[in-house]
Amino acid sequence: MMAYVEYVPPPLPRPTLSYANCYVSEPAGYRPLHLDLHVPPGDGPFPVVLWIHGGGWMSGSRVMLPESVAPFGFHERMVGRGYAVADVDYRLAVEASYPSQLVDVQSAIRWLRHFSGPLRLDPARFATLGESAGSHLAMMAALAGEGELAIQAMVNWYGPAHLLLPGTDDPGSNIAILLGGPLSSRSEFARWASPLYNLHELAPPLLSVHGTDDETVPFEHAVLLTEAMRELGLRADLIAAQDAGHCFTGHQDIGGLIESCIDFLDDVLK
Repeated sequence: MMAYVEYVPPPLPRPTLSYANCYVSEPAGYRPLHLDLHVPPGDGPFPVVLWIHGGGWMSGSRVMLPESVAPFGFHERMVGRGYAVADVDYRLAVEASYPSQLVDVQSAIRWLRHFSGPLRLDPARFATLGESAGSHLAMMAALAGEGELAIQAMVNWYGPAHLLLPGTDDPGSNIAILLGGPLSSRSEFARWASPLYNLHELAPPLLSVHGTDDETVPFEHAVLLTEAMRELGLRADLIAAQDAGHCFTGHQDIGGLIESCIDFLDDVLK
């Protein structure tokens, strides 16, 4: 029986795209992984933001923005204010369990830093920015990064502070598939894979932007991260997107949220 296919329209042209389909890595036994890079005009070197897509670790692609965000010129705003943006792919949870996804993001960081010279990137100014599940990976990459994997700033769009979530004892849940088993048998692993339990005194500055009405990842997750970072004496900013659900749905000024993220990056990277 043929599986049902939900047809997704082709992505809109990306006028800021500089380098498409950059070959980053090929994990043994899996598909090759690529990134797309948007670089501002000029000599640089430019700070770079790794954009890490969401989709519950189960779906999504580097070429897709949330429908609620796509009309507001994420790449145009970033590039227009002097940031290179790398759209990163990673293996989904049905392909490989965690930490494969983190390893894939780290491969992209390593590749970008290796070729930072010809790409006009500043290897000392790397930031990760993810949404939802991608934000979980963005924060984990930033918290684990050192040396060639170092990240200087992290931006969290409505990502989970921890993976110890209700319902994850169901072996068919997204998190159970990501972790390779239900929470009842993987609780310590879930803690090890959670940003909240990986904070440390050398963690880079964090900005969390989270909808106050988010029912998928409750707003309290951003509050937990912010408070825990500040207890360590670290910079942690929080923007409460009033009346917004997951993916900022229902918010009246998503463009303004993007600009606020760039303001934060300007402050900590420039």
